[in-house]
Amino acid sequence: MARRPKKRKGYRRFGEPTKCRFCRMKIKHVDYKDIQSLQKLTTIQGKIFSRKRSGNCAKHQRSVKKAIKRARYLALLPYVGR
Repeated sequence: MARRPKKRKGYRRFGEPTKCRFCRMKIKHVDYKDIQSLQKLTTIQGKIFSRKRSGNCAKHQRSVKKAIKRARYLALLPYVGR
């Protein structure tokens, strides 16, 4: 009985790692008044997406967190639901 080689589950892509959306656009600080971009980073229930899900770097994820909380406080974004 001949052995078959194991199939690879996937391949590793070498090259430049993907950058977060704010790094690509060269934005230093996320603005709390930019509601459209902040809504893309929250769920329907109003929860903030994780770094892994949103693709943000650590610096911009902290900035997003502060911006969303400020926007909620000023009633630009809802705390719960859309």
